[in-house]
Amino acid sequence: MTQPDVTAAYNYAVFNRENVMPWLNFEGSPPLGQTAPDLPLWHLDGTETRLAEIWTANQFTVVEFGSFI
Repeated sequence: MTQPDVTAAYNYAVFNRENVMPWLNFEGSPPLGQTAPDLPLWHLDGTETRLAEIWTANQFTVVEFGSFI
């Protein structure tokens, strides 16, 4: 699946169980205290960064995931 396809599928129009459940993967999450894998993130202006870059620049990091339309 291409990035635009993933984005279109993730930014669903209705927040309901059927749309949310395919994106949940608690079993694949790192255990508490273990570092999460590096991944790409985007600033609100569309520029790309990486989670590792943010961790390097900040002592504390909160990453909020959600569906934005």
